[in-house]
Amino acid sequence: MDSAIDGVRQPPARAGSRLCTHCGERKAALKRPKTLEQICRECFYIVFEDEIHRTIVDNNLFKPGDRVAIGASGGKDSTVLAYVLSELNRRHKYCLDLFLLSVDEGITGYRDDSLETVKRNEIQYGLPLKIVSYKDLYGWTMDDIVKAIGLKNNCTFCGVFRRQALDRGAALLSVDKIVTGHNADDIAETVLLNILRGDIARLSRCTFIITGEDGPIPRCKPFKYTYEKEIVIYPYYAISLIFSCVIVLCSSSIFL
Repeated sequence: MDSAIDGVRQPPARAGSRLCTHCGERKAALKRPKTLEQICRECFYIVFEDEIHRTIVDNNLFKPGDRVAIGASGGKDSTVLAYVLSELNRRHKYCLDLFLLSVDEGITGYRDDSLETVKRNEIQYGLPLKIVSYKDLYGWTMDDIVKAIGLKNNCTFCGVFRRQALDRGAALLSVDKIVTGHNADDIAETVLLNILRGDIARLSRCTFIITGEDGPIPRCKPFKYTYEKEIVIYPYYAISLIFSCVIVLCSSSIFL
């Protein structure tokens, strides 16, 4: 609705003229999906990293000297996680030994390309990379499984084998923790699925930020409170961050 000053109707303010609610100096570049704040690129970059840092500290995810394996698939979530965690480790002196841990399921035309991305991340971020394969661990690949059983339930098989492969790879690296790129959207989806399935046991633990504490290697989710859209936006504003994975914005409505 147009505003009126002294009886004179004024045109509505243009979206592009709004200032960042954080610094109050630069023009806002986007509306944060998480808070709906109007924020500039520079402040978004800072706030995004600071929120993840607070999540790590407030939940005591790590202790100095921990060896931490980052589950790296070559996708946007794990790629952003690897970069941000390595930056925060350096900046805030977490004193962590970080590693990239990838699983080669043996899916022709899919995993080949993403593993190349992870190998580039190894060089870009200066993090040691360990790749474990279904072929080496189990003696067969997912392509072999599909040939034997068809496409029905193949994702269920792959999920179980992949979790075991991550644990075995982490054991080979002698790490204390595994971190994954599961974000707030992933957790919300899991909650809904468990409600629909009536799986009370999983529903009670699927929102935990640390899982598997009773097992050999706990898993942590530093992105538990991070929205997927903001993970997608982040690489565009982190100028020094070189991403090899293809990132497509989910919606243009996040920009002013």
